[in-house]
Amino acid sequence: MIPDYQNIMLPLLKYAGDKKEHHIREAIDRLADEFNLSEEERKELLPSGKQTIFDNRVGWAKTYLKKAALLETTKRAHFKITDRGLQVLAERPNKINAKYLKQYHEFVKFITIKDVKGEFEKDELKNYEGSTPKELIEIGCQKLQKELSSELLTCIKKCSPTFFEKLVVELLVKMGYGGSRADAGKAIGRIGDEGIDGTIKEDKLGLDIIYIQAKKWEDRVGRAEIQKFVGALQGQRARKGIFITTSNFSKGAIDYVPKIVDKIILIDGEKLAELMIEHNVGISKTDSYHIKKIDSDYFSEE
Repeated sequence: MIPDYQNIMLPLLKYAGDKKEHHIREAIDRLADEFNLSEEERKELLPSGKQTIFDNRVGWAKTYLKKAALLETTKRAHFKITDRGLQVLAERPNKINAKYLKQYHEFVKFITIKDVKGEFEKDELKNYEGSTPKELIEIGCQKLQKELSSELLTCIKKCSPTFFEKLVVELLVKMGYGGSRADAGKAIGRIGDEGIDGTIKEDKLGLDIIYIQAKKWEDRVGRAEIQKFVGALQGQRARKGIFITTSNFSKGAIDYVPKIVDKIILIDGEKLAELMIEHNVGISKTDSYHIKKIDSDYFSEE
């Protein structure tokens, strides 16, 4: 189990107790061994996929110890223990956490500046006590995106078939298909029962054509509908297709697709909403938050 950043504080301080300068990467590897983390746990990523959870938590443990003046940065990605840190180790505490660090005014000043009201309910926050501030931001972003996706799908289901046609065209063009919006619109433009059918260029040069079927349905799409779609592909001598629905697909439909020669992509309502958010279709930005860090190269005098 990956320890939270507070449980990493004491082992990290002990690691630096030899008074030597250490690289953060070496510390991470040593602590991973000390906590007996598996390869999967060492590689497990944050929701953003940009950093491992353990790396992030060791980084925050180091930040908290530094803010309490128990560790100090010597140069880029390097740190060592301070005299205060040595005094703490001499006292042999059983645990070092945020509560313990509040005895130091530097740390109190740090957490007072960072103390802002969040979107989580008080009881819900208890589930994230071991999470770092960055993890909480990402958890919050995921929660907001999930709520937005649900609201977006509700709006899609309420729109007319004509508007749904426009929406699909807009999304596919934003994803890089169809060349231009006008070209894509001309290619699709054939309205069927509660959906649209047509073709679109796979790339801007039109080297290949993709057949599209979109159904603004409430009912689950079964295997029979996918088989009809495959038949339509064969009638057009096409080998690639995208089936879009505002509902979802049955297990039979999902299991059927990998067994056929034609390349079929299934996009259900949830995936459709996710793609619209990713490519900024039907949504607008309200707030933007930037996480900044020190540019160590700027302050380097070497």
